[in-house]
Amino acid sequence: MMKRLFVSGLSVFLLFSCKKEITELPPATQTGAQTFGAKVNGNFWIPQGFGPIPADNLLEAKKLGPNFYINARNFASSPNETEFEIFLKDVNGTGNYPLNTTMPNRSTGASYGFYVKRKLSPISEWLTSAVHGGVVHISFLDTTNHIIAGTFNFSAADNFGTAPVLQVTEGRFDLNY
Repeated sequence: MMKRLFVSGLSVFLLFSCKKEITELPPATQTGAQTFGAKVNGNFWIPQGFGPIPADNLLEAKKLGPNFYINARNFASSPNETEFEIFLKDVNGTGNYPLNTTMPNRSTGASYGFYVKRKLSPISEWLTSAVHGGVVHISFLDTTNHIIAGTFNFSAADNFGTAPVLQVTEGRFDLNY
């Protein structure tokens, strides 16, 4: 009897701890739906925890003065994890914000797009630049209800120089900050 309960419990855990298959991006909304998604090198990417174990802070947006910081994490590919970081400098309303400044690393000196793949420590880190850049289009900014929504795309080179250029397309977000 105990053996059956153990096998049943283990089966349920394994069923729910499998990586969720992503077949589409979240809809492009402007309601504060707390969504984020993109295609990374043609593959769908959304923030995810690992199986039934809840993960805090998978998705967050912060307003820092006139700047916005957006962060999305995916732990579903354990032991590897991936993470997006988008920093937008001097946001003054809806419109396009280019990600095209070369910096040696992430800083608040300019807007950037960043993606990292790590297994405890980074395996590869991609950062936008003047050569490999893109754009974030803010389509909705509600400073009363603290909602920011828009789209993004960019290419980025690996800071370690070991991985191919990253292509991020069809990115979208609808976040409360």
